[in-house]
Amino acid sequence: MAKVVFGDLKTGRRTKSAPRGVTKKRVVSADGGSKTVLVLDVNSPSFDEDLHYAFSRNVAKARRENKRLFGSADVAPRKR
Repeated sequence: MAKVVFGDLKTGRRTKSAPRGVTKKRVVSADGGSKTVLVLDVNSPSFDEDLHYAFSRNVAKARRENKRLFGSADVAPRKR
């Protein structure tokens, strides 16, 4: 016999904080606008985890941008 459990399926979104070796800095680009850059601490004892975090954030940002521009997150634009 199966057990029926009633509960809320919307548990909320967990936010994972950035590792201590990763900081955000805002820099001015060549065209005068500002960009947010992730900066890694090379002497951090968890450098590999910090690098993985920064890389995954950059990949997620690129996929969001591709989805906004092309309608698909993983498709490169066609060559002309």
